[in-house]
Amino acid sequence: MAVHATPSREAPVGRWAGRWVPWLVIGLWLVLAVIMVPLSGKLSSVTTDSAVDTLPASAESTKVAAVEDKLPDGEDSTFVFVYHRSDGLTAADRAAVERQYDAFTKQYPSKAEADEGDKGEEGSPTSLSDDRKAMTFTLDVSTSYGPPEDIVGPLREAAKDRPSGLELEVTGPAAIDGDMEAVFDGIDTQVLLTTIAVVTLLLILTYRSPVLWIIPLVAVGAAALTAMATVYLLVKGFGIVVNDQNSALLTILVFGVGTDYALLLIARYREALHHHENVRVAMIHALRGAAPAIVASAATVVAGLLCLLVADLNSTSGLGPIGAAGVLCALVAMLTLFPAVLVVLGRRIFWPTVPQFSTAVEEKRGLWGRLGGAIGRRRWVAALGSVGVLGVLALGLAGNSGALREQDQFLSKPESVTGFTVLREHFPELGGQPLTILTRPAHQEQVLDVVKDTRGVAQAVPEQTAGGWAAISVFPKDAPDTTAEYDTIKRVRTAVHAVRGAQAIVGGPSAENLDTEVTTERDEKLVIPLVLAVVLIVLGLLLRAVLAPLVLMATVIVSFAAAFGGSVFVFDTILGFKGVDSSVPLLAFLFLVALGVDYNIFLTSRAREETVRLGTRKGMLKALSATGGVITSAGLVLAATFAVLTSLPLVMLVEVGFLVAFGVLLDALLVRSVLVPALTLLIGRRMWWPSPLSRPAVELPHGQRPLADEEEPALQR
Repeated sequence: MAVHATPSREAPVGRWAGRWVPWLVIGLWLVLAVIMVPLSGKLSSVTTDSAVDTLPASAESTKVAAVEDKLPDGEDSTFVFVYHRSDGLTAADRAAVERQYDAFTKQYPSKAEADEGDKGEEGSPTSLSDDRKAMTFTLDVSTSYGPPEDIVGPLREAAKDRPSGLELEVTGPAAIDGDMEAVFDGIDTQVLLTTIAVVTLLLILTYRSPVLWIIPLVAVGAAALTAMATVYLLVKGFGIVVNDQNSALLTILVFGVGTDYALLLIARYREALHHHENVRVAMIHALRGAAPAIVASAATVVAGLLCLLVADLNSTSGLGPIGAAGVLCALVAMLTLFPAVLVVLGRRIFWPTVPQFSTAVEEKRGLWGRLGGAIGRRRWVAALGSVGVLGVLALGLAGNSGALREQDQFLSKPESVTGFTVLREHFPELGGQPLTILTRPAHQEQVLDVVKDTRGVAQAVPEQTAGGWAAISVFPKDAPDTTAEYDTIKRVRTAVHAVRGAQAIVGGPSAENLDTEVTTERDEKLVIPLVLAVVLIVLGLLLRAVLAPLVLMATVIVSFAAAFGGSVFVFDTILGFKGVDSSVPLLAFLFLVALGVDYNIFLTSRAREETVRLGTRKGMLKALSATGGVITSAGLVLAATFAVLTSLPLVMLVEVGFLVAFGVLLDALLVRSVLVPALTLLIGRRMWWPSPLSRPAVELPHGQRPLADEEEPALQR
């Protein structure tokens, strides 16, 4: 049908839309680029994955790592060499192992003197397995020689000089760290390029224009570079922690939300161009319509991210300001630079489907209008059917959602992981990763005796004394990162803490993983309720209602449970993962709640706007028809950007990428498109309680009043 355009007050608006304003905005961004682009390249120089920086701030293992960092030779990197031959070691094999051990201790002499005094039956530098098919020794290399990733390669290369048929795996905590670092090597560039390619493809498919797709990409790219520079300044000024994982998430987040904001603004701008001949005036009206929802969306995500500041895990708390800075940069770029460039380029940027100004604009019902009509006729079926689908998916939570071991983090098992398997096969009593106990030197013997008598300990060896601390290396019997090994660590801590005056503390890789897991669980109990409360407040302020925010939050929570359950089913039965990384639930919850609410904000803010004129029923169906296409496109883009993480060779990133992408699609295609409209139609005007929109007799501005439910006839074709 044809709808006459509402006469617009072009002159007053035009005073704020002078020709020079867009050019001034673009000029300011060019000046900003000159300052920020050089700084953005420095972000990689301040990223860190060191234990002290990323571990829980108050954890015992963090204290051990901090003490080791202050020792004269720095913290030790522990490598475990496992030599084996299937038909048994020969005399030449055993001699070669001894020879390589001597060569390595001479090459890295920081521990050589201590090792000379430790030889004996129990503390022998090389050990022969009971089946006489394997030998092993541990090499501690001071970090003064370099980080693990710089040492493990030369060690493996030097160890190739051995008898033919004698196999070797270099494993241990430092080797795993080195292999993990290799995974993150160049990850920022890979994520950035892949994300740009994915967003470019989706924008081309969305607009089917040879030029239009470039503008959002340029604006989001400017936002990403500004965000990187801003985060670099935050690190230098406030000492926040940025690791490789958070750096990758920053890129994904900026491109995802920035492109979403661009899609929403373009939709409003295209609509306004039909009603306003002047492109600058049309953009002002588009910003008036889209900016409140975009700002509310950004505020929700930023508020949710800043809730992470209360987390005790350094890498988690650091993601808060990092992500918030990225979203704010995306918001500013998409509300200033992006509209300025669109205005300068004019209507022709939409070629070949240029929107034409007309006093009579034909409104087509379209796919989303037909969907709204179907929901209006079968609102109970739509609501119960949606809840049923979400409930079935949530059943996947009964699958293997246990914590993922560090050795199971790799999609393709590196040598450090296969080495632990060989070690446990031939040395079952040395299957765990070594723990490090630091105690005061006068109490070293007493602590050593207590540890040896602790259940679950296979071996305890005294190490060097330095910096007022004496070290003890402890080997648990159980496999790394298992419940049994964690129980042993807890028993060891209880035992050594009981030694009066020793001030003993227990650290090491497995202790770090235990502390991380415990801290993450504690952070979840603190952060998740805080995020829910903050998002609920933002929704209440935006919608000026109480019931609507509660309904929307309920749908988002159910959507998260369904996304998590469905993802666990995929991880467990299809991908064969050994569990879910301990950091995934909190990150996924944060992103899905904050980003999932975005689409409800876009829909319900438009519904509230239309309700003033049409009533709740027609207002919701009109909002669904108007926003359905653009929100679905935004959901696809955001899901695709997070799906980029699934291309990386680390299980944790694959899990985060898949879970968030699946959750965003579920929210955009089912929750926002079907469940929320159906619930709104069922609840009626009470959805807006206690605002005036919930009371049909109350007069609204311009003589308008909300229609009662009985006054809302079915939407006609």
